[in-house]
Amino acid sequence: MAYDVIVIGSGPGGYVAAIRASQLGLKTAIVERESLGGICLNWGCIPTKALLKSAQVLEYIQHSKDYGVTVGDAKADFDAIVKRSRGVADKMSKGVQFLMKKNKIDVILGFGKLKSKTQVEVTDKDGKATTYDAKHIILATGARARELPNLKIDGTSVIGYREALVMPKQPKSMIVVGSGAIGVEFAYFYNTLGTKVTIVEFMPRIVPVEDEDISKELEKIYKKKGIEIMTNASVEAVEKTATGVKAKVKTATGEVTLEADVVLSAVGIAANIENIGLETVGVKTDKGRVTVDKFYQTNVTGVYAIGDMVPGQALAHVASKEAIVCVENIAYNEKKYAHKPEPIDYMNIPGCTYCAPEVASVGYTEKAAKEAGYEVKVGKFPFSASGKASAAGAPEGFVKVIFDAKYGEWLGTHMIGANVTEMIAETVVARKLETTYHEVLNAIHPHPTMSESIKDAIEVAYGEAIHL
Repeated sequence: MAYDVIVIGSGPGGYVAAIRASQLGLKTAIVERESLGGICLNWGCIPTKALLKSAQVLEYIQHSKDYGVTVGDAKADFDAIVKRSRGVADKMSKGVQFLMKKNKIDVILGFGKLKSKTQVEVTDKDGKATTYDAKHIILATGARARELPNLKIDGTSVIGYREALVMPKQPKSMIVVGSGAIGVEFAYFYNTLGTKVTIVEFMPRIVPVEDEDISKELEKIYKKKGIEIMTNASVEAVEKTATGVKAKVKTATGEVTLEADVVLSAVGIAANIENIGLETVGVKTDKGRVTVDKFYQTNVTGVYAIGDMVPGQALAHVASKEAIVCVENIAYNEKKYAHKPEPIDYMNIPGCTYCAPEVASVGYTEKAAKEAGYEVKVGKFPFSASGKASAAGAPEGFVKVIFDAKYGEWLGTHMIGANVTEMIAETVVARKLETTYHEVLNAIHPHPTMSESIKDAIEVAYGEAIHL
């Protein structure tokens, strides 16, 4: 069976690549070993947001008196929360099935690997192998939880994000190792439901990829919620006990032992590049990722790679955009698409963390901008000064903006607060259009909204603050 394009993997990179290829008139098949939608829809982005929403609803009820509403005691039904999360994920996966059928894409279930640069071998659940031919092969096999040598995931005492989504019962205590997006999101979820949570972070601050002011604010808020935070610390060993686990933690002042029901390892991801035929075909890799050009072709003509398995931010929306750029370039070269796609600007990728309060950012941090040689103007506007935030009962956090003092270029935005993941897109679009501070201030923002705090922060940066 011959195709123009075969995509291996059906996550937000793979299924988007397949749909766009079919839209552009390329005969397309997609190979998936587990569930359509990949990790994001089934075990990542979507089900975690469902869990987090349940936690937020519980918080609302617990603080209902603050809004003049009296209700009875609220209690979390852990099993029902997990069941709802799985239901949301299953619905989204079925949605991808519908999209495959709608776009006339052949779905091949099984484990796919490169047999040659024009052949994919798929082994089904019964062990039967079938070979398919394709002019172009797109690898989109994603990533999995990274394991540290001294922190092996066994699924019971030491778990990864997949197990954290479907635990058979709520733990009374949990040690979260790592404070990136996965770590702080699960820390918020379990803490809100009543689990005693301790975060252990190797770096000097939590959410270490964010601006330093964001890290300080989130740490302050998390400590107020009762989450214990240990930075400049590392888990050296984990011992299983009759009641849970003991973790030896190395800190700047010496070694301490923590006891908990379970340890969640959230120390990053590792690309799924093993046993997919890269060596057979001669595809180059570097530091555990596949090497590609700006249109995602590997060093082997006709073989491409996108998403978490290539360098760049391991984010669903990045994988989806890489998919479109990759496929449109294939179609352009095949004379089936009139527009040469534009390579992605990886300095303008928004990052979102869905804990509470949420974190969202794009562009340079203040420190990175200065290290890059910019003279900067920085403005920070607290949500405590926002009428909408106060009315909503969400005064925590702030908006921080960074501009080039010389030309007014918008270098970066960093936000922490309620719903800020819905607000970051303004900065992304403005930076794409090379908008200056002057143009943003002349664009009328609606009042009362939390989004007008972006304009307010810019006013602070340029000494024109009205509301602060």
